Amino acid sequence: MTTHDFVAVGLGPYNLGLACLTAPLEELDGIFLESRSEFDWHPGMLLDFATLQTPFMADLVTLADPTSPYSFLNYLKEVGRLYPFYIREMFYPVRAEYNEYCRWAAAKLPNVRFGHRVSLVEYDERAELYTVTSEVGGETVRHRARHLVLGTGTPPYLPEVCRGLGGDLLHNSGYLAGKAALQAKESITVVGSGQSAAEIYYDLLAETEVHGYRLNWVTRSPRFFPLEYTKLTLEMTSPEYVDYFHALPEHTRYRLEAEQKGLFKGIDADLINSIFDLLYQKSVKGPVPTRLFTNSELRSASWDEVSGRYTLGLHHAEQDRGYRLDTEGLVLATGYRYRTPAFLAPVRDRIRWDGHGRFDLARNYSIDVTGRGIFLQNGGTHTHSITSPDLGMGPYRNSWIIRELLGREVYPIEKAIAFQEFGAPEGLVA
Repeated sequence: MTTHDFVAVGLGPYNLGLACLTAPLEELDGIFLESRSEFDWHPGMLLDFATLQTPFMADLVTLADPTSPYSFLNYLKEVGRLYPFYIREMFYPVRAEYNEYCRWAAAKLPNVRFGHRVSLVEYDERAELYTVTSEVGGETVRHRARHLVLGTGTPPYLPEVCRGLGGDLLHNSGYLAGKAALQAKESITVVGSGQSAAEIYYDLLAETEVHGYRLNWVTRSPRFFPLEYTKLTLEMTSPEYVDYFHALPEHTRYRLEAEQKGLFKGIDADLINSIFDLLYQKSVKGPVPTRLFTNSELRSASWDEVSGRYTLGLHHAEQDRGYRLDTEGLVLATGYRYRTPAFLAPVRDRIRWDGHGRFDLARNYSIDVTGRGIFLQNGGTHTHSITSPDLGMGPYRNSWIIRELLGREVYPIEKAIAFQEFGAPEGLVA
């Protein structure tokens, strides 16, 4: 059995970026295991009009290595789309095109293995090696490595009141596959506060006359919050802010994690305006068959098989009043939450845990007791703040991980880029 320098589990954009950045490094041998049969990034939300919320420079590699052959611009050149992208004069790639870019990159990498469902990770104390067991087409395959990189992503999250509810409700991750059946219903309700909810609402709103359904949008937020994307706020995706946030006490970090959701889970401001413009255009001909409910938390849900309807129990926070909403179609745009992979159970005692039972993620992105054995992609908003899910910070994190794996800095790691100071200045004691 070959011993690798590292085994990376999961192939989302972050581990794919790691694969691209390690590809030219002959002294580093890694293998990437992915359970799916091919790369496909949120296929249920590849709407024609949807773009990334980060610029094209936040690709797999550019912010670590602008000369990499795996850049988004090189992809555009190879497929003959560079000049159209230039003429378009927009920094934000279409999401479907970003997915095609990632598929293009994955196809160039010889050490990516699809169809490998990892079932177990074990550690050999004597050999100081991890063994990763995966199931492939009914067979068991094992890989050994000195290090692990976890990139298993965040699975869809369903509110507790909707689990096992019955019927044909959709999570936003399955929207496109279920869209046709959804539009055959008399009424549809979208529940959610973020970008996915807004995209689905806009997509369904555009075709209300075609299919004749009534459309509702329910959010527990006081309003439809835009993603805060001003430049000084963007400095929070900086090395300095990671240093500052990571050094805060655990209870403070958890409080900030809850408060900062609007910094990476808000709605694109242009989309909010497009929704209003579409509502206005449709209202010229008369009342639009839609309702938008704010301040409304989903407290209960039931499914009636005879009528084919869901009954949602909602609570208006500011008025402290409950009300009921009936709907045939239900889309839960309720996002994703990290879950600790079950395959880590045999090495649980080698992992550091914080007081809340989550990974105690070190500044160098390691989670194991040695501080350089197991590394985590994403899943660290409680330790690394909004930089954890930010695509543009993926190459930065991978530069750190590569430095830890090799013991030397291959890709220069920025230490300070922000104009502002996030903590109290040294030497100015009150």
